[in-house]
Amino acid sequence: MARADLRVAGSIARVSIVAIAMLAAHGAALAQQEPRSSNLPDAPTPKQEQSDSAQKPANTPLRTTIQVLGERSVFFPELAVDKGRLGPRKKLELAVDETVAPSRFLGSAFTAGIGQARNALPGYGQGWNGYGKRIGSSVASNASSHFFGTFLVPSIAHQDPRYFVKLYGTTGQRVGYALRRVVVTRTDTGGEAFNWSNVLGGLLAEALANSYLPSGERTAGKTFSRFGFRIGFGALDNVVKEYWPTIFRSLRITKLTPSERSDPGTVTPPVGPPAPPKP
Repeated sequence: MARADLRVAGSIARVSIVAIAMLAAHGAALAQQEPRSSNLPDAPTPKQEQSDSAQKPANTPLRTTIQVLGERSVFFPELAVDKGRLGPRKKLELAVDETVAPSRFLGSAFTAGIGQARNALPGYGQGWNGYGKRIGSSVASNASSHFFGTFLVPSIAHQDPRYFVKLYGTTGQRVGYALRRVVVTRTDTGGEAFNWSNVLGGLLAEALANSYLPSGERTAGKTFSRFGFRIGFGALDNVVKEYWPTIFRSLRITKLTPSERSDPGTVTPPVGPPAPPKP
């Protein structure tokens, strides 16, 4: 049993080293960006804008906390805010951002708790030790999934790993759109294609997980079972991302939400009175 624990710890450590290397690459990329000039004088603020800012409600600690949690780059970095093409370097940066996003760590803590209650991955045991191993394996699995599904496969297949929010339509249309994005994705050129990034990325992540999961979980059946759960959670995650901007617009935090035209399939509702019925 001690040797099994050492193998698990060693495997998780190796995946952690990969995540740290990704973070280092992300930091180096940011360091190469040119600093903005600070010698230019500030532009004068128009009087109209000053009066508008005076009418805005004061920020409360609760509102500020919600703004931080809702910021695109903090909670859901994969929400698209423009149609600009992502190169391999940007896809790698996005994979790192997704790996360290608070939503991913909260998701790992949640799924580890469910696994603990169901005694999933029984080789990890129970108690805090087993819970810690389940969180560690979940974080490692997410890191490898983002590396394969956001960077490697999209770079090879020329697919866009971001999520483009629909924003308009009935609840059924928006939920259907979110579920459809599990198997259909946007290409780098703006078209649509089968979502190889999501499918192959998930399969590669689960195959790699066999190197650090307990020996009883390394069968083909268990691997495809975990992949099925991953696809299901991905569909639910898409529904949350689809309505995330709507929640923040209802709170009048519009600065942190994607553009109304971010999705190429979005149709803006018509403005004006409805057309008269045909005779």
